[in-house]
Amino acid sequence: MEINSWFECKVKMDVMKEGGLTKPETFIYLVDALNFTEAESRIIEEVQAYTSGNLDVTDIKRVKFAEIFASDAEMADKWYKVRCLFITIDEKTQTEKEIGNNMLVQAENFHAALKNFDNGMKGSLMDYRIATIQETKIQDVFRYVARSKKEDEEAAKPEYEA
Repeated sequence: MEINSWFECKVKMDVMKEGGLTKPETFIYLVDALNFTEAESRIIEEVQAYTSGNLDVTDIKRVKFAEIFASDAEMADKWYKVRCLFITIDEKTQTEKEIGNNMLVQAENFHAALKNFDNGMKGSLMDYRIATIQETKIQDVFRYVARSKKEDEEAAKPEYEA
């Protein structure tokens, strides 16, 4: 199973509260990018619409998830990290061996996360067991979406001409 590399980005930004006051808050997002520079650029592009004030990327770190199971359910607003152990047989020693992988599952609660994980693993031919399921602080996941050549050209144009 191929492990994808993701970047966990902490973003501090001004958020409008009730009564019209703005308050700085820190959020964690997951971004699919090639390197740290691209991750920073992409997360700024993705979240700048959510603030009219300050926006600062305070931390970026590489994280590994073997699979990400998103949910279409309207109430699925949380992300759960599932530590899954795949059970294999070592052919030389004929003993069971467990290989651990982290998965990310979107769900509204713990029980829904377990159900969504099991549904996502239905096609797997390998035996596995779940070691842990824990809620994360990840707000959203931004997968890489290839832009067309025309979109790239539009993005490269200066906003004004001299």
